[in-house]
Amino acid sequence: MATFNLPDLGEGLQDAEIVEWHVAEGDSVKTDEPLLSVETAKAVVEVPSPYTGTVLRLHAKTGDIVPTGAALVDFSDDAAAAPNKKADESKSADAEPETRQDAGTVVGNMPSGSDLVQETGVAGSSRRRAGGRVKATPAVRTQAKRLGLNLAAVTPTGKNGQVTAADLEQFQQASQSSTRRHDARKAAPAGDSVPLRGPRRAMAQSMSLSRDQVALCTIFDDADIHEWLNKRDFTPRILRAMVAGCAAEPGLNGFFDPDTTSHRAEPRIDIAMAVDTEDGLIVPVIRNVRQLDLDGIRDAVADMKQATQQRTVAPEDMRNYTITLSNFGMLAGRYATPLMVPPTVAIVGTGKLQHDVVAVMGGIEVHRRIPLSLSFDHRCITGGEACRFLAAMIQDLEKPQ
Repeated sequence: MATFNLPDLGEGLQDAEIVEWHVAEGDSVKTDEPLLSVETAKAVVEVPSPYTGTVLRLHAKTGDIVPTGAALVDFSDDAAAAPNKKADESKSADAEPETRQDAGTVVGNMPSGSDLVQETGVAGSSRRRAGGRVKATPAVRTQAKRLGLNLAAVTPTGKNGQVTAADLEQFQQASQSSTRRHDARKAAPAGDSVPLRGPRRAMAQSMSLSRDQVALCTIFDDADIHEWLNKRDFTPRILRAMVAGCAAEPGLNGFFDPDTTSHRAEPRIDIAMAVDTEDGLIVPVIRNVRQLDLDGIRDAVADMKQATQQRTVAPEDMRNYTITLSNFGMLAGRYATPLMVPPTVAIVGTGKLQHDVVAVMGGIEVHRRIPLSLSFDHRCITGGEACRFLAAMIQDLEKPQ
C-alpha cells in the first residue's frame, strides 16, 4: 500500500482546508490526474496524484482542515509513480520499491520515488498564455458564455493547452464552493462563532507570527503631489517610489533570519500588494518592479487587480516577495502601523489622500498630499535607514511625473 500525505503547499501554513475531492474510494487514477482541491492562504489549489493505481481510502472529507504531512489517500499495492525519464536512463525501473510512504513535500516539486510532479493552481494564473488567445472549441466558448465564466481564468487540461468542457465544470465547482463558504459566513447569526477559513485563517496565522517575532517600529510623513501631471496615477507612482526607497536603502528590501541573526538585502524587488476582498486579505506579488518603467508598472497593477477580483491568483503568485505595500487609504484612514510578515523587514502603508493647507513663499495654499506609514523590523533596520528610505520615496513621489 502507498500512502500520499498532504504536501507542503509552500505558503508557510501548517494545514489546508479540503474544498472538493475529485476521486472516491474504489476509483482508478493515473499519475498527474487531480485528486482534490484545497484552499490555503489565498488560493484554491489542485493537488495531483503522484501515483497510478486504485484509491483504497480517503482519510478526510470535504470541509476538513488537514495538517501538512497528514495522510490523505491510501493507494492499492500495485500503485506506481510516473516514470522519470532521466532516471530511467541511468537506472533500471525495478529499482523502485513496491510500497512506500510519501512524505509531505512542496507542491510544484513533489518527489514521489524518483519522479517529480508539477502542480498548478486550480483557478489558473494571471500569466498570459502564449499567443494571447485562449484555446477552446466554439461549443466550449458558448458554454462558458452561458455560465458567465471567464475562459482566461480556467486552467486548460486539453491537448495543446485547450480548455475543455470538463475544465469549465471543475472551475465552476471550485468557484461555487468558495461562494458557499462566503455566504455561510455572512449568514451566520450575530453572536455565533464562525471558524476562520481560507484567507482569514491565513491572516490570523501570519499576524500572530508577526506579533511574536518582529520588533515593530513605524514612522510617518506626507508626500506633496500638488504638481502631479497625471492626477490618478496613485498605485504605479507609489510602487515606483518604493523602488527609489530600495535604491537609497537596500536593506529594507530583504529578509531577517532570527535563528542565525542574519540580515540579507535582496537585489530583486518583488512587491506584495495587500488587497482587501470579501473573502479576506489577498496578497499577490508584482515581480521585478525594478526592471519596469511606469507604463510597465501600470500594466502589472492592472493584471494583478483583475486576477485578484476573479480569484485567479495562483499560489506561486503570492510567494517569495521582498517588501509589501498596504494601500489602505483606498478605503479610509490617514496613518496606520501596518504589520510585515517575517522574514520580510518592511511594509509601506499609504493613507487616504488629503487636501492640506501648506505654507508657501508669501502665503498659504491647499495641496493634495499622500500620507505615508513605513513599518520596519527594528531588529535589523535602524531608524536612520528607515528615514532615508521614506525620504527617497517622498522625493520620487513629489516629481511632476
